[in-house]
Amino acid sequence: MADKLPEAEIIKRESRYLRGTIAESLADEATGAIAEADTKLTKFHGSYQQDDRDVRDERRKQKLEPLYMHMVRLRLPGGVLTPTQWLGLDEVADECANHTLRLTTRQTFQFHGVFKNKMRTLMQRVNALGIDSKGACGDVNRNVVSNVNPHESQLHAEIHRLSTEISERLMWRSGAYAEIWLGEECVHRVGEEEEPFYSYYYLPRKFKIALAVPPENDADVFANDIGLIAIVEGGELRGFNIAVGGGMGTTYGEPETYPRLGTVAGFVPAEQAADACVAITAIQRDHGMRTNRSHARFKYTIDDHGLDWLREKFTEYHGQPMEEARPYEFDHNGDRFGWVEGESGNHHLTVHIDSGRIADWDGYPLRTGLREIAKVHTGEFRVTCNQNLVIANVTPEQKDTIQALVDQYGLRDGTKATPLARNAMSCVAFPTCALAMAESERYLPTLVEKLDELMAKHGLSDQAVNVRVTGCPNGCARPYLGEIGLTGKALGKYNLYLGADHKGERMNRLYRENIDEATILGILDPMLERYAAERESGEYFGDFLVRAGIVEAERTPAMFHEALAAE
Repeated sequence: MADKLPEAEIIKRESRYLRGTIAESLADEATGAIAEADTKLTKFHGSYQQDDRDVRDERRKQKLEPLYMHMVRLRLPGGVLTPTQWLGLDEVADECANHTLRLTTRQTFQFHGVFKNKMRTLMQRVNALGIDSKGACGDVNRNVVSNVNPHESQLHAEIHRLSTEISERLMWRSGAYAEIWLGEECVHRVGEEEEPFYSYYYLPRKFKIALAVPPENDADVFANDIGLIAIVEGGELRGFNIAVGGGMGTTYGEPETYPRLGTVAGFVPAEQAADACVAITAIQRDHGMRTNRSHARFKYTIDDHGLDWLREKFTEYHGQPMEEARPYEFDHNGDRFGWVEGESGNHHLTVHIDSGRIADWDGYPLRTGLREIAKVHTGEFRVTCNQNLVIANVTPEQKDTIQALVDQYGLRDGTKATPLARNAMSCVAFPTCALAMAESERYLPTLVEKLDELMAKHGLSDQAVNVRVTGCPNGCARPYLGEIGLTGKALGKYNLYLGADHKGERMNRLYRENIDEATILGILDPMLERYAAERESGEYFGDFLVRAGIVEAERTPAMFHEALAAE
């Protein structure tokens, strides 16, 4: 007897190509929510239903339903947008959302606090800007991310073109999006195939693709189901090494779930890269686990069947085998801040954005400053995978104008934050994420301040350390690639992970479970003292922890889940 399919799999198969009853749910004025089954389908449309957890108890006492709202995430391949698009999204934040924009760890935007009656307006306004939210969430290929590389103008153009091509090739095709959000006439006819690639069952789980250009790994390429590592020879893009099976999510108490870094499987010429991504995604579509969603990511397909199986399937689906992987080397996985000059003679400024949240704060009019820059900027903006922003392709004639606005509004170009603060990342967590067990975005400034105090105490203020914090173990801010990683376990309690490298090539591993801030700082204080006294020239904190034997280098899922320190 065949294993029973989980509810989520049945819902999408019976959804009439992602239509469900979303339109009816939007029209229901008796509730701020949409139907439970439709919440599974709106993810494919780029939206998650949430509620404000800060007011749950109060509303329950008043016998009111939770304060339902939606998060809407956009599809923005490579994170590139024009100043006109920026200004349009800024207006949408006021008209339809909570007056903020949020840059995500996948190079795109999220709107928060979108009430049901504003959803269609938001989608239509975004569509008018030439942007959509198709596949920003759901069991399909997600937003394709890539290196920013502002100083390598021609190479970045090639990488961005390819990220857009892959995104378009793997975008879902159903008419549901246009019908539900844009008001177009229904075109669905029972029995007709609307999804030439995904069919009616789509993928077993989400799927992520990233492109990186060594020596820069700012896209954390190994954290993705497919990682394309550019091989550049003589200044020309020759092709890509393909890493497969990366993914950051895990579940507490289930050691059979684990984060995994992608494994390099081989090389393909540049002209075959998009076709190769389609072939590999099709392998996961056809062979990924569908009866157990906890085991449905591509990383488990790879581990269940092996790399040799994957290479054989690739040859079958792609029509020719991968070549042997070629040499490459990464040297960091963060952003480079401040001004750089590109090959074209134009200039690029990377601005630090705390947790990617763009708002006007007390004493820091960040959103207004970026709006004013967008009004005069003639280049483009590029969102980074580390929640920062590049004001790109500033002409020499415009550089002083942009810098004057940066100064006027106090934008943080990397000189106004410590190296630890510049490299810190967090997920949204409370109050809106239903999965959050602890604070993340709202807690990060406090944590960074206290960590910076420890760094200063030991004479390490100029040293970069990657800090990643999430409110749960699902890995949205890639906590398992932090030299210091925290994942929420309960209110005020976190699991502490230590020992990742500074290049995105080694995960950290569990050091202590379910501990509070005082314990975390108490553990890190003597470690930082030893690091200051015993580090080698150019040695990063995570590498020191491994070399000194404080943390073992993570190699297997079993080792990842094993805590070294006793409670």
